[in-house]
Order: sequence, then structure tokens, then C-alpha cells
Amino acid sequence: MTGAARIALLGDGRRLHLQHGPIDIVTEAFGAAAEVNAAYRQAGSCFAGILDGLVAELALLRRPLDGARPALRGPVARRMLAACWPHRARFITPMAAVAGAVADEVLAAMTAGRRLERAYANNGGDIAVHLGPGTMLAAGVVNDSDRPGLDAEIVLSAARVPRGLATSGWRGRSQSLGIADAVTVLARSAAEADAAASPIANAVMVDHPAVERAPASSLREDSDLGERLVTVAVGALPAHAVATALDAGLAEARTMQAAGLIDSARLALRGESRTLAPAEPGAAAV
Repeated sequence: MTGAARIALLGDGRRLHLQHGPIDIVTEAFGAAAEVNAAYRQAGSCFAGILDGLVAELALLRRPLDGARPALRGPVARRMLAACWPHRARFITPMAAVAGAVADEVLAAMTAGRRLERAYANNGGDIAVHLGPGTMLAAGVVNDSDRPGLDAEIVLSAARVPRGLATSGWRGRSQSLGIADAVTVLARSAAEADAAASPIANAVMVDHPAVERAPASSLREDSDLGERLVTVAVGALPAHAVATALDAGLAEARTMQAAGLIDSARLALRGESRTLAPAEPGAAAV
């Protein structure tokens, strides 16, 4: 049993809050009042069944993609699979893209048949964006959720391809094999950004006594990572170790960009960062 979905406007009267079990989304649409109201009704109707649909296929969604393409039925599950399938040469399960895929699905429902200037669905920092002609949307990046503060700003523009961004790292709500404080990725969709952010964050790694790790299943029984070691603490690191870890993650990000899987990325660790700029000339960097 997953209980009932909660769908309500926030106190500001502008943003819609969608919450069901672990899913917690804030959406906002811009445009004529009638169009925005219709968009919110559509988002609510779509959202009500998302979690139950995912639960119904959870066993398949937690399996590594290492063989035949699984026959998934739900629209969000299929988005997850499509985003993760190009990464199947390494260990990955469709769950790597769940937050981004849910954001994409809600945004698609919001915008279907509507005339909106712009809109977004923010699922815990994995954000799907709709941009009308000539518009843009700025998003802030926070490296450490325990110390909220704006560490960087990302601007998505209607003139460029990316319509999704996602952040991964050991400090977030997901488990990570790496030590990145935050890896933020821009891609065509939120699901694609989510699927790429996890392996890039996993690659931000260095062998050092300050890094504490434990089997994923010992921390969370239902973890799709099983007995793989995930980061539980990162102590003081010398500058050379920070640089080595960030450079390893940046190399992974460059490989994904060359394969057309991501647009750009920003990697942060211990106050240091690396930026992978968009490949196209003249594009704004993360």
C-alpha cells in the first residue's frame, strides 16, 4: 500500500506540490491563468498513479541492465529504461533515472495541449524544464544539502537543447560509489541527466583512509546496489587527492559528452570544482 497522493497549491498560490510516498515534487507554470490552472489539473491527474505504477514493476526496475532489454509497461518505467540503457556496459539499474523520469512525466502531462511560456517540475533537485520561444530558466546548485547556499547557477535557454538537469553525490538522498559532494548534469531530459549523473558521481573517487565505505544493503535493505560499497563519510583530504578524484569524474563526463549522452556538467568536492562546458561553440557553460 502506498497511500493517497497529496496534490495542493503551496502557500504562495503559484506553485503546485505533489507528494506521494518518497516522491516530492514542486512544479510551476507560467502563462495565462486559465492555461496554468489547466496545466496543474493535468499534472495532478498524471501524478496520482505514478507511484503505484512504479511499485508494480519495482522488481524489474531494480535489476541491473546486463542482458536483454526488460519488458517494462509503465510510461515512467519506460522513460527510466530508455535513459539508462546507453549506460548498460557498466553496472546500472533503471532506478538510476527514477527521479528524473518522474519529473519528465509530470512535465509532459502539464504541458500537453497547453500554451505556457515556461514550466518546470522539480523532483528533489532533478528538474524537467519546458521553455517557450525566447525564454530561459535559472536554477541554483547547492553542493552540500546540510549547508544550504548557492554554489553555482545554471541557466537553461530555449535556444539550446538541454531540458533537464540532475544532481548526484554521496551527500544526496541516493547512495553513491564515489565521493563527489555534487555532480550536476545537463542533458536532453531530466531522466537522461539523472542516469548520467550517478555514474559520473561514482567515478569521482580516490583511495584514501579518510573515505569511509559500507555495503549498500547494510544501510538500506532495498538498495539496488546490493553489496557494493557506497560512501558513508569523507574526512579531510589533501589537495592532490581532491584533484585526482575530480579529474577521474571529469574524464567520465567527457566520455559521455562525446557519446552524445550529456550536454555539460559541473563536479564539486571539498570546495573545488571541475566544469565540462557544452561542446557547441558559444554556448553558456554550467
